[in-house]
Amino acid sequence: MAWDLIFWVVCFFINIALLASSFYQLLSLSDLEADHLNPFEASTRINSIVLPEFLLQGFLCISFLLTWHWFMFLFTLPIAAYHLMLYLNRKHLLDVTEIFRDLNTEKKYRFIKLAVYLLLFTVVGCRLLSASIFFFFAWKFEELDIRTSLFY
Repeated sequence: MAWDLIFWVVCFFINIALLASSFYQLLSLSDLEADHLNPFEASTRINSIVLPEFLLQGFLCISFLLTWHWFMFLFTLPIAAYHLMLYLNRKHLLDVTEIFRDLNTEKKYRFIKLAVYLLLFTVVGCRLLSASIFFFFAWKFEELDIRTSLFY
């Protein structure tokens, strides 16, 4: 009950951070394509936020697993697995010398991530709304017990 609401608020803010990170990366690539940034600045900006984004996405996926939200875990698992594959193959950072060659594929990848994060944002927003309605209206009818809120 209260823990469920706190969990969805935390997931909501993590999702906003992931959305902002993905949008920032896409904006940097668009500025590079329009020649407003040089390749070094664009790759430095993107590379500085790639690892925190991967860690936040992994934390979000693991938190869905540990709280038994199976649908949300299965929804975030493919992108977390792809991030893990990129990190283990050491292809998660952009190379300054090859950034123009990979510009279109990187932009498509960032667009797909942005679409996934937007879909996740709507689902998390709906779950946050339902958890807050349940918390603020159901407390009148039943006693708040920590056992029921942990295993709900």
